[in-house]
Amino acid sequence: MKIKQVDLFAIELPLNNPFVVSYGGYNRIQSIIVKITTDNGIVGYGEAVPDMYVTGETVESTYNILAHTLAPIIIDENPLNIERIHDLMDETIFGVSTAKAAIDIACYDVAGKSAGLPVYMLIGGRYRESMPITHVLSIDTPANMADEAAQCVEAGYRSFKLKVGTEPLEDVKKIKAVRERVAEDIAIRVDVNQGWKNSATTLQVLDKLAGLSIDWIEQPVTAIDIDAMAEIKSKSTIPMMIDEGLHSSVEMRQIISKRAADKVNIKLMKCGGIYPAVKLAHMAEMAGIECQIGSMVESSIGSAAGFHVAFSKKIITSAELTGPLKFEKDVGNLQYDIPIIKLNEQPGLGIDVNEDILQELTVYSKSIASKNLCRHLSIS
Repeated sequence: MKIKQVDLFAIELPLNNPFVVSYGGYNRIQSIIVKITTDNGIVGYGEAVPDMYVTGETVESTYNILAHTLAPIIIDENPLNIERIHDLMDETIFGVSTAKAAIDIACYDVAGKSAGLPVYMLIGGRYRESMPITHVLSIDTPANMADEAAQCVEAGYRSFKLKVGTEPLEDVKKIKAVRERVAEDIAIRVDVNQGWKNSATTLQVLDKLAGLSIDWIEQPVTAIDIDAMAEIKSKSTIPMMIDEGLHSSVEMRQIISKRAADKVNIKLMKCGGIYPAVKLAHMAEMAGIECQIGSMVESSIGSAAGFHVAFSKKIITSAELTGPLKFEKDVGNLQYDIPIIKLNEQPGLGIDVNEDILQELTVYSKSIASKNLCRHLSIS
């Protein structure tokens, strides 16, 4: 089996409501869908959702790297040779994890469909039957965040992730407001997205959060400051999670050696896809560090890929992949059953891609085909 064509679709996914984090707000999510077609007619889908603040990639750079660098080198390669394909990509260009993730996910979708198995069966089998869904509260006023949390509890949610990081004292008010509106058995996680900058500010804020039963604090300081995370962890009774500070095995080794986190947030867009995500989970498990599979607010394609990793690993105890719940329109049909999600047993990613909606949301597109296929098409 060989890859004969790669189609790229730069799309815009409209959000139901604006999504606000410490470094910016979004009314829509820009994504690139990768469609791989093999010589025996199997089609696999992948997705890239770049974020210049997290991976240093933009939609434009990711699209061009896929179109002119990565897609051409995988033409005529066997999509089942995942490690070889990653090696080809890594030898060709450094970094660009989001672009590589899209190809990785599409190859796994093909592999699962070829074998007649869900992707999770290819990476360790199914460990979990279901996982709880965490609702993400984007940055707003304390009252509005508390109101949204209360409404979501009524809808069945049992955990929340609060986006904060714009102003420390105001962040404390937001966290307290949400805790006052929800019962203590409702889990609250706080994602600062690097907004508290340094260990001194973070430790001051943590003193004010004592007694609020916070599950964990995620990435309060700048991504590159692993030492600051280690200091905070050593002085805090609230568990610490690293997100932006973890991209690859390089950072994971530092996190482990410095005992810098209780938990890590693995994102396929940060590490390069399913294959490297599984490697990171194995490293974390050997060090006794719990994992979460996080999201860059992907469509059903990228979200399904993340869930397949999460469902297959014991050390992955939480997942925040709720992008499809935030969109007015989605290219796929990943099914949620709030407050949980269960994956089906369909082969590959287990989702259907609506080609009509894909075309509707596409801003621009490109096809890269095998020279043999192009020759065939020109003759016919």
